[in-house]
Amino acid sequence: MIIPIGDDNRDRRRTPVLTYLFLAANILVFALFQRFGADWEFTYSYAAVPQEILTGTDIVSEMRVYSDPITGSEYLVPGLGVTPFVYLTLLTSMFMHGGWAHLLGNMLYLFIFGDNVEDRLGRGRFILFYLLSGVAATYAHIYFSVLSEASLTTPLVGASGAISAVLGAYLFLFPRKRVRVILLRILMPVPAWVAILLWFGFQLINGVGLLGSGSQAGGVAYAAHIGGFVFGAIAGLLLAPRRKAR
Repeated sequence: MIIPIGDDNRDRRRTPVLTYLFLAANILVFALFQRFGADWEFTYSYAAVPQEILTGTDIVSEMRVYSDPITGSEYLVPGLGVTPFVYLTLLTSMFMHGGWAHLLGNMLYLFIFGDNVEDRLGRGRFILFYLLSGVAATYAHIYFSVLSEASLTTPLVGASGAISAVLGAYLFLFPRKRVRVILLRILMPVPAWVAILLWFGFQLINGVGLLGSGSQAGGVAYAAHIGGFVFGAIAGLLLAPRRKAR
């Protein structure tokens, strides 16, 4: 497990306004609309549901009792709510989270890596990059769900896909930038490529059995992370303005 703490921002040329706005938007949606995770009706109405995206048809379902096949424990699962326009959830789902840990983890990565990518791409390119990355990550999740015949009615929320894309772009735009991380309980500076490839390796290892199922393990959609990362690496390179050789 690797936890980033900060990076070298001495070469950053501008204030990362959009990164701060995305951070604020995620926090405000979680606090005001999701009511810190307690408003399941809002969450299950504006989350991205693969079946809805594929068919363009809103699905409304009742609350049901789910029995865990491993532990045998039972708990209530909220039903899907009314969604005014299903394709809107491709964007709204990017600003919602399943809980405090989900939110804080995503915001930490966005805060550390988003500013440099925004600085390199410029604000116009960055907002396009970020939103398209989130959509691409959602479709990656849907693709693997269909491929494996997994449940297509499980809602997907979180900024993880877009933030994974930010990491993919960062890897190729700033591979040698020093990043401070906690690794094996030790605080150390490492090159960005080491930190990010360790993170990506963790996604692959944990998702290797899920890429064939398209499902989520422990509430984590690894297919969305991997798809977002690959999309971000490619899009970041294409969108980044070329630097003149000295």
